[in-house]
Amino acid sequence: MPELPEVETTRRKIAPALVGRVIAGVATTKPSYFFLTPPGELKRRLAGRTCTGLQRLGKYLLATLDDGSRLLLHLGMTGQLFTEGSTSLRLLSATSRATLRPEQQPEFSPDKHTHLVLSFADNGPRVFFRDTRKFGKVLWLAPGASDPRLQKLGPDALGATGDVIFAASRGRRVAIKSLLLDQSVLAGAGNIYADEALFHAGVRPKRAASKVTRAQCERIAAELVKVLKRSIETGGSSISDYVAPDGQDGTFQDERMVYARAGEPCKVCGSKIRRAVIGQRSTHWCNRCQS
Repeated sequence: MPELPEVETTRRKIAPALVGRVIAGVATTKPSYFFLTPPGELKRRLAGRTCTGLQRLGKYLLATLDDGSRLLLHLGMTGQLFTEGSTSLRLLSATSRATLRPEQQPEFSPDKHTHLVLSFADNGPRVFFRDTRKFGKVLWLAPGASDPRLQKLGPDALGATGDVIFAASRGRRVAIKSLLLDQSVLAGAGNIYADEALFHAGVRPKRAASKVTRAQCERIAAELVKVLKRSIETGGSSISDYVAPDGQDGTFQDERMVYARAGEPCKVCGSKIRRAVIGQRSTHWCNRCQS
């Protein structure tokens, strides 16, 4: 699932294809749970509007329009937001990949999973929102309106502090890993980066949040910010479906210390990386480096 670094990378790279452009047309697939605003209404609300800004709130993108309304975009688990002309095997179905000859470049054409297509008055590259599993979301917000999804968000994880984590952890019996994934505590932190931050901080993910000391909370916050920034620098993690708007893969997955490395040797001490399910999320750690 795209987390803060992937969404921030998407924001930075898709902004030039959105901001300052007049939306001339909106094409969608049929109504589904992907559309929190029905497709027909989306087409009416967006046509003729100019995008004046694009910001990120946690794992959400918010495009501001010239009438004061906003378009909320959430990539979900497998969402891909990219510009026309981008090429990547990750943008193709398994069937399309299989039919490519080795010398062919993967050319993308909107398919049944391309649920939103924005075209523009300047006839420049269109913007596509593709999602094979439809866990992504699109919602139009009227001027001045908000949404419970945004209202419940805690401070952005890029600004995580030990004080925030320590205050949220007091009296909480949940695992510290689960606390970090609580979007009302820190917006944007996700599975990959929680595992990585806890490893670098030397704290086991199963430790009860209430048992984590203030000093440990300070380390966790510092390491979380560090891994998030480093992932943004490397374009995020392209482990499954994620691809940047220009078709490029992220490379942070090459720097992972524990996430999805169960059974492999720890890069620090050589012990085997362990895996367990905590709060229904796959979790990885080193039993020797983390206590």
